[in-house]
Formats: sequence, structure tokens, C-alpha cells
Amino acid sequence: MKKYILILDLVNDEKLISEYIDYHKDIPLAIKNSILDAGIISMEIYRFHDRMVMEIKANDDFSFENKNELDRNNSQVIAWEKLMSTYQKNIPGSPENVKWVLAENIFKL
Repeated sequence: MKKYILILDLVNDEKLISEYIDYHKDIPLAIKNSILDAGIISMEIYRFHDRMVMEIKANDDFSFENKNELDRNNSQVIAWEKLMSTYQKNIPGSPENVKWVLAENIFKL
């Protein structure tokens, strides 16, 4: 099993953050299926203020490249990502069009 931690910042506006959280309370079935079909076993998102942290656990065949390829051909995922991007902003230091960025593991016990 593979594990990934990703980080994202939201637009610092409590109303928008609340809307973003509401959207994630019951995601569309097509979005859930796209996540599972890519080989992701579990996904959790945590929040502190306007910073989000996502934990992904995936099967050994999972790759972000494959997930991105599947998403490029899924109109519902494209629409979801477009909607979510109105709430998201880049992490400082990340490439311009990259919202979720992989965190580096610096400690493990």
C-alpha cells in the first residue's frame, strides 16, 4: 500500500471555506468512483484555518499520472475540479497551476 500526504490552501474567506467543506460532506458519486477507480483505497482531508491536508492510501498500482489521465477524459471530474478551483489557491512555492502539492516526509517513528 502507498501513502501520500498533500497540502492545499483555500481562499482565506470563511464563507467560501464553509461552502468548500459543505461540498465535501457528500461528494458526487462520479467523483467518488473516479477516486476509487484510480486505485485509491482511502482519502481523508483535514483542515486548519485555510490550509488543507489530504491523506491518500492507494494500492501498489496507483500513480498520479494514471489518475490524471483518467481525469482528463472524465467530464464530471473536469467540472468538479473547475468548481473546486474557485475555492483553492496555490501553496507558496508551488507551480502556478498546481493546487494540491505532495508533502515531504521528514520524520517517521
